[in-house]
Amino acid sequence: MEHWKRTIERANRCFMQGEWVDAREAYLQALALAQVLFERWADADEAVAACVISHHNLADLHLRLNQPEESAEYLCAIHQRLLQTMQDPRLTPQLRDAAARQSSKTYVELLNFISEHGEYPRTHRLLGGAAAQPTTPHYGAH
Repeated sequence: MEHWKRTIERANRCFMQGEWVDAREAYLQALALAQVLFERWADADEAVAACVISHHNLADLHLRLNQPEESAEYLCAIHQRLLQTMQDPRLTPQLRDAAARQSSKTYVELLNFISEHGEYPRTHRLLGGAAAQPTTPHYGAH
């Protein structure tokens, strides 16, 4: 966990200084660490949080670089990973529960992204077009 934290902190410093290439490299390193250690971390909540943070930081970086479709890919990837984790019987109940708790946050992030940047192929496939559906009845208010 400490190595992941140091890597994320280094990436965040690069991001704040506008060093996009270095930030991306460090965020990718942090993501790789989080993915490799996902099922091995002693604390399931920390494991899931590290994976979510790594994906979301990469999504933020790509938005800064005016690459919203890349951002959508990272947001969808982590949401899909959490949905799969929740349903994987070979994983510990703690990890599945942590994934369930975080999935509501990744879902909200996806909806916020879509409302601001529009839908992309992967967001549409993952959410099945649900995000684009109106929340009010078609017949209107009287």
